[in-house]
Amino acid sequence: MIMEQRQLGTVFGAHSTADDVLDTIDLTGTTALVTGGYSGLGLATTRALARAGAHVVVPARRTAIAKEALRGVPGTEVRSLDLADLDSVRGFAERFLETGRSLGLLINGAGIMACPETRVGPGWEAHFAVNHLGHFALTQRLRPALVAGGARVVAVASSGHFLSGIRWQDPHFATGYDRWAAYAQSKTANALFALRLDRLGAEHGVHAFAVHPGSILTPLQRHIPREEWLTQGWVTPEGTPAAGFKTPEQGAATTVWAATSPLLDGHGGAYCQDCDIAGPATTDDMLIGGVKPWVRDTEAASRLWDLSCELTGLSAF
Repeated sequence: MIMEQRQLGTVFGAHSTADDVLDTIDLTGTTALVTGGYSGLGLATTRALARAGAHVVVPARRTAIAKEALRGVPGTEVRSLDLADLDSVRGFAERFLETGRSLGLLINGAGIMACPETRVGPGWEAHFAVNHLGHFALTQRLRPALVAGGARVVAVASSGHFLSGIRWQDPHFATGYDRWAAYAQSKTANALFALRLDRLGAEHGVHAFAVHPGSILTPLQRHIPREEWLTQGWVTPEGTPAAGFKTPEQGAATTVWAATSPLLDGHGGAYCQDCDIAGPATTDDMLIGGVKPWVRDTEAASRLWDLSCELTGLSAF
């Protein structure tokens, strides 16, 4: 079944920043966890949440770099985590749960884009493994803290989902690798994950949303040659961001809106864009965005959840 969704109409939009969204929100006493929270969009998210009073836990594979990036940002802590390594995910979650803290917000924002073919774990394709399976396992293992906090979980997806649904017969590209299709599949997986998690978590007070933050130039594009930025239309010949691109602070706005807005009560599992629920995609223009029907498919969401449980060895939420 395809879950329909409609825009709500909000006072925020594409040009709003995360600080605008959180201007009247007090997160004092809330513990948030932001993967990728020390670079690009994630760093803007961490800073905004901390300014709103949250205590922000930032998992990082490169802890020294993360600590330097967050130097001077009060209310943050860095903990070691490698999303490509399920043993690391388990260890991180166990150590966090030992603290006895609840989680009010979980922002699954770390990711890779269009990287060279890379295999992790038992031969998994890296985009699917890091962007989806690592976050799937992290969320599952943090379940007690999420339930205790009545958490909102935000999966940072992308209009990149336009390019591919889930490749059910070959999710790990054993028959030939395509870097953009790999990225796109992982972003579809992020949105389907949120759709299914909300269905499973609702009875425990846990709700989930997927967000498209917009087009933003950040270190996420590090694997893409600069000349390709121009051919893709991301930058002008002078090297400045193309029209329609956002700053990291504007990109973080939809993430923190999905994490905190009371307007989303009763709309769990929604795919959001520009600080609102996204409308249906009426074109294939990813800069315009919107949501394609295959990321609103409840049967696909359930099937992906079951596949993810099988791959990670974890059970239903």
